[in-house]
Amino acid sequence: MNLIRSICVYCGSSTGRSEIYMETGYALGRSIADAGLSLVYGGGTKGIMGAVAKGTIEGGGKVTGIIPRFLMNKEATEAALGKLDDLIVTEDMHTRKHKMFEKSDAFVALPGGIGTLEEIVEIMTWAQLGRHRKPIVFANIGGFWDPMLTLLDHMRNEGFVHTGHLVQPIVVDDAKAIVPAVLSEAAATGIPAEGDPKLIDRL
Repeated sequence: MNLIRSICVYCGSSTGRSEIYMETGYALGRSIADAGLSLVYGGGTKGIMGAVAKGTIEGGGKVTGIIPRFLMNKEATEAALGKLDDLIVTEDMHTRKHKMFEKSDAFVALPGGIGTLEEIVEIMTWAQLGRHRKPIVFANIGGFWDPMLTLLDHMRNEGFVHTGHLVQPIVVDDAKAIVPAVLSEAAATGIPAEGDPKLIDRL
């Protein structure tokens, strides 16, 4: 039984200043498709978001985009949205995030801004509260997430992360290693794709 069927990717809707960010997004999308998995993401068709979706689509993978109505004209184009296998339009950010959680078996944070940070931190918070045991990955491309990882260590050392054993994000610095790391983590923990019903509750 495949424990992972879909991977949620959080990332920037802009390109960032380094070409490696876009290259990583595209490579991750291809890797998701090559593994026979589906991509769940924020629905944007620009920046790194667009690169991940393009990579998955061109690799023959399925893509589900989940985007709030008010962001459709800011982060996407109508033509590009039409290429997605499944498009879910929500009325607010909270609903978007919850649907992304429900449809995903693992979470990957690529480089991005405040929105990307907020999304992956919320997923870690839910893990700390025992609401899920799905793999969480920081794609530390070019050391992008180093400051965040240092902060997490600081929080632990200062006694503010009391259930740190429930929050063990995987840190990967190579796009091609992300999907194998997710699959390996899922196999090690034995958590089914739909999650553990004793842990997953209505958030």
